Amino acid sequence: MTEFPEPTGESADSAELFARYLRFYRETVLRKLSSLPTDELRRSRLPSGWTPLELLTHLTHMERRWFVWGFLGEQVPDPWGDDRDGRWHVPEEVTLDRLEDMLRAAADRTEAVLAEHPLDEVGRPGGRFDGEPPTLVWICFHVLQEYARHAGHLDIVVELAAGTVGE
Repeated sequence: MTEFPEPTGESADSAELFARYLRFYRETVLRKLSSLPTDELRRSRLPSGWTPLELLTHLTHMERRWFVWGFLGEQVPDPWGDDRDGRWHVPEEVTLDRLEDMLRAAADRTEAVLAEHPLDEVGRPGGRFDGEPPTLVWICFHVLQEYARHAGHLDIVVELAAGTVGE
């Protein structure tokens, strides 16, 4: 039986586990995207019409929206920059390398938040939330499920495009 790939190492620190799982899913998404030929990055193979680069820009903006704009309450430039007319969008001049850099910058901020704040801390008012902001642990679960769900979506697209499948 093949062992299901997951982040390695035991820890009683829930924040560290969230950081490891988020890192695992980010790297999974980036590895799958890098296995695609360049022309497949902007091609949709699904009836919904999204492309692999559009999924990546969504994940990048989503993570920043939740941890920086949402939890920290900091203003971020163009928090909904992944959306144009109700669907994901990537400008023509934005490359996979640029989006990967943006994702890694978002990841650095997330990991700093997880290292510096207790999981039961409530986010700051303002920023993303008009009402009572959620706790950091709620945000972690939400962002983790976003990554897991979209990594699964990407599995299907990569398989259709003859990229690298599996974990």
